[in-house]
Amino acid sequence: MNDYMITTDNNADLPEDFYKNHEVGCTYLSYTLEGKEYTEGNFLPVEEFYNKMRAGSMPTTSQVNPESARALFEPYLKDGRDILHIAFSSGLSGTFNSCRIAAEELMQEYPGRRVLVLDSLSASLGQGLLVYLAQERKERGGSIEDVANWVETHKRNIVHLFTVDDLDHLYRGGRVSRTTAFLGGMLNIKPILHVDDAGKLIPIGKVRGRKKSLLELADLMDRKIGSYAKSCNMIFISHGDCREEAEFLARKIKQKYQITTELINDVGAVIGAHSGPGTMALFFVGDVR
Repeated sequence: MNDYMITTDNNADLPEDFYKNHEVGCTYLSYTLEGKEYTEGNFLPVEEFYNKMRAGSMPTTSQVNPESARALFEPYLKDGRDILHIAFSSGLSGTFNSCRIAAEELMQEYPGRRVLVLDSLSASLGQGLLVYLAQERKERGGSIEDVANWVETHKRNIVHLFTVDDLDHLYRGGRVSRTTAFLGGMLNIKPILHVDDAGKLIPIGKVRGRKKSLLELADLMDRKIGSYAKSCNMIFISHGDCREEAEFLARKIKQKYQITTELINDVGAVIGAHSGPGTMALFFVGDVR
């Protein structure tokens, strides 16, 4: 029986066409900027959003609540479908818990239907890569149990490597100290971060200069990919309104690996509100995060 839907949220940073073309459901976290709330249907164009941040605007974000999760799930249940939901990392947001609450309530109201809510422990196109691979397995005929088990087994193989251009945004989010942000700006220090096995964003290094930070992401891939090196044919890259640099990073990686599937997309506003313009993130399947 293959009558189920895979769903996720917009922090997966997948293109909207992917959701439509593959019939993947999506719920949306929102943000507030300059006193106005933005949500599905009225999000600012990404370039405009980041330009406002460059000009000094400071957005805030809101997680998915149980009511929003219910609004996503219930129509599928009414249609007789089960749901496999792959949620934004519980280490970064309460969205996973909101979806879990909604699922428990709905399964009581729709006996015999299943809503499996999985914590991706991932973010941005790392979450997106997990959804992409899960949907591939579904489209090859995988049952909801098979795909859920695969996600749970392999989600910590989705490697996330980040750098940012301006430490002030990480300071506002509590990721670095005020002193680190100030000195980093003065000395042109760029942090290197990853999402760890608990789904939290953690600094793992620093380099001086933007170009070196991009090259460091590519070098770290060599160290983390491990036994997947020969079979690696897919990279996802998300960026905070700096596509040319994302394409530069992709070219460097394709000099080393036989990449046949490459997705470059924007870091959406909800994550971008915390990481800022100039964020660069690389995602691939590897041995260790």
